[in-house]
Amino acid sequence: MSVISDTVDWLTDPARYSGTEGIPNRLTEHGLYTVETIAIAGAIAIPIGLWIGHTGRFRGLAVGVTGSMRALPTLGLLTSLALVVGIGLTAPLIALVVLAIPPLLAGAYAGVESVDRQTVDAARAMGMTELQILRKVEIPLALPIIVGGARSAVLQVVATATVAAYVGLGGLGRYIIDGEAVRDYPKMAGGSLLVVMLALVLDGLFAGLQRVATGRRPHPSHV
Repeated sequence: MSVISDTVDWLTDPARYSGTEGIPNRLTEHGLYTVETIAIAGAIAIPIGLWIGHTGRFRGLAVGVTGSMRALPTLGLLTSLALVVGIGLTAPLIALVVLAIPPLLAGAYAGVESVDRQTVDAARAMGMTELQILRKVEIPLALPIIVGGARSAVLQVVATATVAAYVGLGGLGRYIIDGEAVRDYPKMAGGSLLVVMLALVLDGLFAGLQRVATGRRPHPSHV
């Protein structure tokens, strides 16, 4: 019980909410790592996933590659990259992008594949180009699944961005790594709880976005 009460005391201490070591600053750092990762991974994975879903080409290859990427140990990859590129943001960013690409890619191609082929054929018969079909028909109908892929990627990145602290960066992982070094268990527990709380807030946000995307999908008969 002492660890629980000490953790509550640690979280509610006003000193934790100011300065570079304060919770707001660490939350901001963690959030920025997540945003940068998702932006880079999305720019890579989503266009490729949309193209695969629309054309059906290289789907087997995409499944195999994303499966292999999911199997990579993030901490091991981070360590290897840090040895190559040195200490800094580059190594953890690459490692997190590798982690985020599979769910984003899978969400994009699975979403487009889920669109009724009769709807696509009807749009093609109306004289739409392939790009128009993708942009005006497939993406709007696939949007809930695409957002679901982003939701999964964001949660994985938020949970794993703590590894940035292993190479001297900030974020909420700093509390866990620094606390472990001096056996400060309330600090470790507090940092872990903050990661969980951030993940829950973002999960709720993306759940809401999925509901909005589902409600705004055009009916196939109106495409």
